[in-house]
Amino acid sequence: MKLLRLLPLLCLAALPLSAADGWVNLFNGRDLEGWEQHSGTAKYRVEEGAIVGTTVLKTGNSFLCTKRAYGDFILELEFKVARNMNSGIQFRSEFYTQETEKEINGKKRKFPADRVFGYQYEIDPSDRAWTGGVYDEARRGWLADLKDKPAAQKAFRQGEWNKVRIECRGDRIQTWINDVPATDFRDAMTPRGIIAASRRRFSSPLSPSAPRPGRPSTFGPVDRPGRPKRFRPRPLRPGPPIGWSRAVR
Repeated sequence: MKLLRLLPLLCLAALPLSAADGWVNLFNGRDLEGWEQHSGTAKYRVEEGAIVGTTVLKTGNSFLCTKRAYGDFILELEFKVARNMNSGIQFRSEFYTQETEKEINGKKRKFPADRVFGYQYEIDPSDRAWTGGVYDEARRGWLADLKDKPAAQKAFRQGEWNKVRIECRGDRIQTWINDVPATDFRDAMTPRGIIAASRRRFSSPLSPSAPRPGRPSTFGPVDRPGRPKRFRPRPLRPGPPIGWSRAVR
């Protein structure tokens, strides 16, 4: 992610601020300080001020995660992703250090050690076009899709940088794609958690001419595993103050 400015809601002094407007830079543009990988074996590196994530064939989903958790916040970033390389941005997400069984909506579910789960801002460059929807990764599935949101479906720009905005305040979650509203719903299952860049597993065989997994390649007309996904920041400013009900702790 050349990424990532975050505005904690209320209690701004609880976090070190990087700018007078209260935004916190989660990525320093140089290295992965403040981030750690969980689940999977995708490769992450910093290149030209961006975080680049590259898939590895026949491996599980991978997540590059913030080392600290966040509760209520506004998150803004930009991403660019190869066609058909479904992925996402985790927020208010969690993982267990050992295999754990939990009851979810009346059903027992086992979570493997180190498996990231929780809210995910969907990045979906397929014809379905649900980028901006919210999926509950490895837990309950879709919470808010875009099947009845034609304006949001059309907002994603194939092969270009796309702007993300996520707002979490109490149990209300809102998302935008390129300034177009995508979702607005309430869910109280996880009030705080980590933020992460997700790389999905890829198990299809490659042709001899395709880029090999683990080897980065440039964006172009052919899309195969190993193509990078990047995120970058912009000099975005927070909107007018809003009275939030929860503080970042």
